[in-house]
Amino acid sequence: MNIKQHIPNFVTSLNALCGIMALFFALNGRIDIAVWLIFAGALFDFGDGFAARALNAYSDIGKELDSLADLISFGAAPSAIWSTIIKYQLTGSYATNFFALSTSHQLLVIAPFIMVAFAALRLAKFNVDTRQTENFLGLTTTATGIFTAAFAYKFIAVPELFTWLSPGIILVLIGVFCALLISEVPMFSLKFKNMKWADNKERFILLLLAIAFTILFGIGGIAATILYYIVVSLIKSVLPAK
Repeated sequence: MNIKQHIPNFVTSLNALCGIMALFFALNGRIDIAVWLIFAGALFDFGDGFAARALNAYSDIGKELDSLADLISFGAAPSAIWSTIIKYQLTGSYATNFFALSTSHQLLVIAPFIMVAFAALRLAKFNVDTRQTENFLGLTTTATGIFTAAFAYKFIAVPELFTWLSPGIILVLIGVFCALLISEVPMFSLKFKNMKWADNKERFILLLLAIAFTILFGIGGIAATILYYIVVSLIKSVLPAK
């Protein structure tokens, strides 16, 4: 048996494990733990691709497993985080029993899980779309999950900064991310082809901004970096090609 062929799939499985644990902790009011588990899942998500390339260990099973893990870690777990934040805003507690809520509040708490369906559509589309071999069409689930984790980290660390946030605003934000997930907006891949500036200018700029934003704003700076990535991609999509 060739062990190296199974190493990328093992790393992908760790991503899935982080995702399901993040889902569990988020639904039980521990957003702080869920956030770090999503970050860990993102590291494993990047790691499985690196391992596959380094070992030349690609497989059809690995491709399907990667999509399943991403759906859990960056679709279901972030939805659970948004759901718990809405519950907190409605009740002032992360631990309120869902079935003790009114019907209207229950619907608000459940609503964020619509993002799981859009994440699934995005992943299925990516698996069959031959146009996305080097760059992406639409926002990736990984970027969506990382944004949610970074935003939630800032929310629980400095809640006074988010007096403007309401369940309605959260649902609008989720709607925007759902639309981006299945959109045709071109977005450059974050994977470096090499270390040459000319071949990776956009990636280097994004990396430098991520470092600067993180120094300035802490973990919340990661969310700001992803917003920059989205805005730049949207602007480029409407500008005439050179």
